[in-house]
Amino acid sequence: MLRARRPGFMIRAVRAHEAVAPDGAPAAEAAVAPAPVSEAPAAQAPATEAPAAEAPAAPAARKVTPPVVRELVAAQWGLVPHWVKTASDARLRAIKLLHARNETASTAQAFRDAWLNNQRCIIPIMAFFEDDHRSGKPVSTRISRIDGKPMGLAGLWARWQGPDGEDILSFAALNITANTHGLLHRYQPPGNERRMPAILNEGAYDAWLSVRQDKAREFMRQYAANWLTANPVENKKDKIPKDWRVSQ
Repeated sequence: MLRARRPGFMIRAVRAHEAVAPDGAPAAEAAVAPAPVSEAPAAQAPATEAPAAEAPAAPAARKVTPPVVRELVAAQWGLVPHWVKTASDARLRAIKLLHARNETASTAQAFRDAWLNNQRCIIPIMAFFEDDHRSGKPVSTRISRIDGKPMGLAGLWARWQGPDGEDILSFAALNITANTHGLLHRYQPPGNERRMPAILNEGAYDAWLSVRQDKAREFMRQYAANWLTANPVENKKDKIPKDWRVSQ
């Protein structure tokens, strides 16, 4: 049974024949956009009238890898590494593994296997929240795209299967330094290093999901400050717990 303790959604890459819709049926082509795959035409032996020389054999056709498509799946926010022993340990670790530092994701014990195994995902959100301390007290502030469209955060995912048959699909968001960011350097407690989620450009979604592991860090860039807007949260009912800092 697949359960998400802290409900959320992520987008991951699957092969075309593996993609399924939420109801278990094969995903419709319109629901996912396959990554382009180029196929080189098979080479043909040149036509010749010379009977003596045998025409060279055409090279064997390359085996074409099935195209990668995007799959939206429900999952737990808070990564549970595959090597966790028990469900209780999984619960304790998940609340501490909501975010992964880009600089150490490939070496930190909790995230290393997901990074090295190319288990990358996109986390769709409408906004995330930071505290503005410039007035002397924290003011919860909603950060969103200036055009109101959803954002896609770069993330890592993992699947944990327990000894009693429990199955947890989970993910964590990657973050990067924001010390020099035009907007987000203003937020978070004084004296702390400024961090921000790794927000992907829309045109980079498929590349992020399918790029080789050694090229993945090229996507860890600051999102342009002029594409974001920050608005204080005035109503208490709109505020969110400190450990749940995004709005899906």
